[in-house]
This record gives sequence, structure tokens and C-alpha cells, in this order.
Amino acid sequence: METIVLVLMILVCFSFMLKQSFRKLLSVGVIALVAALFTGLMWPVAIEQSRSQIEAWLANPQLMLDTSVVLSVEVALQMAFCIMAVNIQTEGHIKKWRLTVYKLLRWFPGVLIFPVLFSALVYAVFSFPGYSFPAVAWSLAAAVLIIIPAGSWLIRKTLPEKEIRLELLFIANALIGIFGIVATVNGRTAVEGIAEVHWGALAGIAGMTLGGLISGWIYYLIKNRYINNRQTKR
Repeated sequence: METIVLVLMILVCFSFMLKQSFRKLLSVGVIALVAALFTGLMWPVAIEQSRSQIEAWLANPQLMLDTSVVLSVEVALQMAFCIMAVNIQTEGHIKKWRLTVYKLLRWFPGVLIFPVLFSALVYAVFSFPGYSFPAVAWSLAAAVLIIIPAGSWLIRKTLPEKEIRLELLFIANALIGIFGIVATVNGRTAVEGIAEVHWGALAGIAGMTLGGLISGWIYYLIKNRYINNRQTKR
């Protein structure tokens, strides 16, 4: 379990740094400053934690389910950013509302990085016994303030192609979603399986699927006819 959580934290950091590579230096600096202040100011809470308490959190089913909701929302938002970025690059005409949504998604840094920073702070505090807690916290905060812009610049220089970075960001968030399910569910299921097939429910789902396919096909035909008529009038 601890290994899965560690891999998940590494993926979160990698995804966070990849996302920063799509922003300008000023916005990266603002996000780095916020992350550094969070790391430095959270030391009073970090010193109250212990290894046994963290293990109790990981074993708490309700807390893990709540965490899985936050994780799923962030993964969906980051994947939506990747898809919209590709659509904007490939399409000629971009609607104003889509461009606005894309800008909002690009500015969204993610919230999973903050639990990761808090975990790193707890580890750093207990790894340097005898040192001042504020000194350890603010030293880590200074490191965060430097690493985030430097890491963003390094990724941009190493992978100058935006398309490759988008693919990596999409894959990283897909892996976060997979590992997040394993880490948060931890062998539990929300419902119990049944041995019988509910034919009415199955028929309902099949009907809804077929209806959606037919509606999509009709919409596709109408849209193509509309586009062809406009081209013909021109």
C-alpha cells in the first residue's frame, strides 16, 4: 500500500511539473510562491502528525473514498485540458466559450500537489531531529520555490514539442487515475456482486445505448447537410 501511494505521489509531481510547462514564467512563479508558502506555513500541523496516524488515515475507508472523489475530479480536468488543447491546435475556427474554458483549465494547477507537499514536509521534519521545525519547513519551501520554475523550464527545453508534453500529461493522469483507484479503494467495492442477470435493466441499458447511437448519427447527418448547404451557397 505504501509503495502504491509513493508511486502515486511521484506521478502527481510529474503531472504538476508537466502542466507548468504550458504556462508563462510569471504564472509559474506565482504558483511556485503559493506552493512554497503552503509548505512553510504548514509546519505547526506537520509536527503534530506521526507515522501511525498517517497509516490510520490510509486505512480509513471514508477518508479514502473522499480522496478518490477529489482525485477523479482533478484527473478529469487535466484530461479535459489535454483534449481541448489538441482540438484548439487542429481546428481552424475556435468558439469563444471553448477558448475561455481552455484558459481556465490551463490556469488550474491541481490540488493534489498540496497533499504531496504536506507529506514531504512531514517526512522532512521527522528526518532532521534536533533541528528547528520552522527552519526545516522554510528550507523545504525555498527548495520548492526553486524546483518548480527550474523543473518547468527543464521540461520545456527537454521536450520543446507541445504535442509530446500533452501526450505525456494525458498518460500521466490516466496512470494517476488507475493508481488512485487501487490506492483509495484498497480491495473494497461499493456494491456487492450478484449471480443473476437483471434482463430488464440490461435491455434498458442496451436501448439507451442504441438510442444514443441513432441520435448521434442523425445529428451527424444534419450537421453535414447544413455544412454542405452553406458551402454550396458560397
